[in-house]
Amino acid sequence: QVELVESGGGLVQPGGSLRLSCAASRSIFSISRMGWYRQAPGKQRELVADITSAGSTNYVDSVKGRFTISSDNAKNTVYLQMNSLKPEDTAVYYCNGVVIRNTVSVYWGQGTQVTVSS
Repeated sequence: QVELVESGGGLVQPGGSLRLSCAASRSIFSISRMGWYRQAPGKQRELVADITSAGSTNYVDSVKGRFTISSDNAKNTVYLQMNSLKPEDTAVYYCNGVVIRNTVSVYWGQGTQVTVSS
C-alpha cells in the first residue's frame, strides 16, 4: 500500500511558477513509476509527466520546456516544477504511483488545484 499526499497548488498569474510536491508513504525506490496527471473541468484526466525509479522522465508535449519532474529519494518525494504557466494549465493535479511486482498496483493522491488566472 502506498499513500500519496500532494501539496503546492494555488492561484498564480499567467507566466508565473508553482512547484507541486508529492510525498509517498514509503521509499520511492520501491515505486516503479511516479507521475503527475491533471484533469480540467469537462475534460479527461491526462498524463502531464512521469519519472521511473531509474530516473527516466516523460512529458506531454504541451508542457515540454516549461515543466520539470524530479525526485528526492531521501524525502520520498516527487516534484513538479511548473514555469511559464498558462490559463490552459488550470486543472486539478493528481500524483500517481505504479508498483510493478507480481501484479500492477496503481495509487492516487487526493489532488491539488492549480488555477492560472489574472
